[in-house]
Amino acid sequence: MTIATLPMADAPEIDYAATAFMIICASLVLFMTAPGLALFYGGMSRAKSVLNMMMMSFGAFGLVGILYVLYGYSMSFGPTDVAGIIANPFDKLGLKGTDGLINPFGYEGYGNIPELIFVGFQLTFAVITVALISGAIADRVKFSTWLVFSGLWVTLAYFPIAHMVWGGGLLSASESGLSSLIFGSTDGAANVAPIDFAGGTVVHINAGMAGLVLALVVGKRLGFGKVAMRPHNVPLTMIGAGMLWFGWFGFNAGSELAADGTAALVWVNTTVATCAAMMGWLALEKIRDGHFTSIGAASGVVAGLVAITPACGALSPMGSIILGLVAGAASAYAVGLKFRFGFDDSLDVVGVHLVAGLWGTIGAGLLSTTSGLFYGEGVKQTVIQIVVALASLIVSGVVTAVIAYALKATMGWRVSSDDETAGIDNSEHAETAYDLVARGGRLGATGSGPFHDARHRTEPATTEGVTR
Repeated sequence: MTIATLPMADAPEIDYAATAFMIICASLVLFMTAPGLALFYGGMSRAKSVLNMMMMSFGAFGLVGILYVLYGYSMSFGPTDVAGIIANPFDKLGLKGTDGLINPFGYEGYGNIPELIFVGFQLTFAVITVALISGAIADRVKFSTWLVFSGLWVTLAYFPIAHMVWGGGLLSASESGLSSLIFGSTDGAANVAPIDFAGGTVVHINAGMAGLVLALVVGKRLGFGKVAMRPHNVPLTMIGAGMLWFGWFGFNAGSELAADGTAALVWVNTTVATCAAMMGWLALEKIRDGHFTSIGAASGVVAGLVAITPACGALSPMGSIILGLVAGAASAYAVGLKFRFGFDDSLDVVGVHLVAGLWGTIGAGLLSTTSGLFYGEGVKQTVIQIVVALASLIVSGVVTAVIAYALKATMGWRVSSDDETAGIDNSEHAETAYDLVARGGRLGATGSGPFHDARHRTEPATTEGVTR
């Protein structure tokens, strides 16, 4: 998806088919966050923190949805560019002036749709990007600090990067962007346009880098590497993964903004890349650990979806299979590195979203059927993809670090050690997910019964299987 401007259309007719398509796609992306991501992360959490994990997705949805309407859309896609970094947040403050029709690409072949449905579609992207970060800091942070972080981060990191990539800023195909600076421009557009169809940089590299920084600033969970921290409900995670896969068709195909041949190609590419990534993850698991795991299958699904997101409109189905296989194997390997490097990325936001997001963004430069290196089109597209990926990493990392340390010095990130041990659900929300009585009539310390006991049995630390 590359949108430089969103001019009001001259013709007054609305394209009802395209509008209906976009309403459906926006609803699918909404479904990805709640309940999809909430269930996916919730199942991988421990029983005593599952509600908090799900609430972090719901909380992000509530806050970011409001901020997007107030000024986020204007900052991302408003008509006035400010230094290539943001658009003027006051131009469309409170969605003023968005009650008309737009022709998203401004050329023949795309019908007019209400600007408001484009707003709604982009709102769901902002929401899920913030929610993704929460998996890196599960089990140990104050919900109030998380909400403040969400508001600051979406304002200072997400909205600017969305403008830079999709709104005509420094990382777009505009005449004033980095791509034009490196390889020149013709008729106001870069000779080599960056490829980010649906959010490899804006969503996944952005969120993955933020997750890494937060994991480092917040610190490890109590007992990390010493106490077993297995997923408390694998079926929930599997259901959440299926919901994410289903909703992702709105995420990717909807980014075409029209029900056309490209959207059909995107659907197929999204499907086969995800299938291949799941197989790649399971194959590496079997070779390394001797087992095919359900959590591995679910994580492989997400890795494939992440990797194909930036490239889904530029690849062939065969290229998508290659991209997916590499993404699954690379992410399966990467999730174990947190033990080697000693950072506690609780639910593998870094290993899945950052690694697969980087590979998908760079892989688009290798496998694009029109400009890819492997198709004999030279190295230029790959160079631009690397530049855009690195720029996104730097912006996200620096902004996240500033916000994270500021909040650490003021509000504080961590709940108390006693609350973390007893269960963050109870301390932060005065609720527990499970109210089961253990054998002998003893109620689990957090209302979790046998789940609570199983999560805290001390076992030797192994690979990622203990914490996923």
